[in-house]
Amino acid sequence: MAVSDSVVKKIILSYTYVAIWIFLSFTVIVYNKYILDRKMYNWPYPISLTMIHMAFCSSLAYLLVRVFKLVEPVSMSRDLYLRSVVPIGLLYSLSLWFSNSAYIYLSVSFIQMLKALMPVAVYSIGVVFKKEMFKNETMANMVSISLGVAVAAYGEAKFDSRGVTLQLMAVAFEATRLVLIQILLNSKGISLNPITSLYYIAPCCLVFLSIPWLIMEYPSLRDNSSFHLDFVIFGTNSTCAFALNLAVFLLVGKTSALTMNVAGVVKDWLLIAFSWSVIKDTVTPLNLIGYGLAFLGVAYYNHSKLQALKASEAQKKARLVDEEAGRLLEEREGEKKSENRN
Repeated sequence: MAVSDSVVKKIILSYTYVAIWIFLSFTVIVYNKYILDRKMYNWPYPISLTMIHMAFCSSLAYLLVRVFKLVEPVSMSRDLYLRSVVPIGLLYSLSLWFSNSAYIYLSVSFIQMLKALMPVAVYSIGVVFKKEMFKNETMANMVSISLGVAVAAYGEAKFDSRGVTLQLMAVAFEATRLVLIQILLNSKGISLNPITSLYYIAPCCLVFLSIPWLIMEYPSLRDNSSFHLDFVIFGTNSTCAFALNLAVFLLVGKTSALTMNVAGVVKDWLLIAFSWSVIKDTVTPLNLIGYGLAFLGVAYYNHSKLQALKASEAQKKARLVDEEAGRLLEEREGEKKSENRN
């Protein structure tokens, strides 16, 4: 009974972490759409919004790492920071800037459909940087996902080429960032969780974003005499963004990255349903057919990744068993030689 109770508690906790992550991810996306959309809160300044998030999150991350010491910092030299973290910070700032900008032009539902291209971008860039092996089967799967997204885009009632370009650029920059994390950090034995990521990366994002902000958004904000910073709106929005990073930390730490990918698919369908029923965005049958095809491709990709992970774990266990058996055999042979000498 005790074992059964512990298993039940573990399952309940896992589903709780998943539910919290879905809720916060859902909230941040809808909240950002509400702030940036000209028909809602009407504050179309995506760089400014991203900078507010980065300033808020980096401040809290500093408190958690340096003041309260709840999270251990990573040992990192200045040279490593400049060569590895800064390029990743540049890509992250561009990804956030373009993805937030897309909310001004596209519906929440269509953006989620375009985000289904993320595995395609990550795999393709991984092949270019030789972090992934080119396989015909995997590439065929990537093509099927791309075709599904293309069908969804063809069926989009309010297609906006500017918004689509921004979102596709955001996907490309984010995919490149994920691959570079493997090359520049993980390959050197450095692993950053969401809190240490914010601690190291958010400040340089803030610096990079300040350049286009001064050119593109600051003049408009300066000339808009009616503008005042709503601390309730932006404070709660930034808090949700930081809480989402904490939820990622919990979800990946207590379950796995694959669980987050699967939960992300559930979240996407919920967002599409919310966008259609509450925000009243138009979702056409062709949208759903195209995204359904892309969804099947992503699901198969996740399944393939899981099988590869299981095979890798099985090989590691078999290797450990073989090493242990070899060690025991050597010990026994040594004992026999010792007995023979006596």
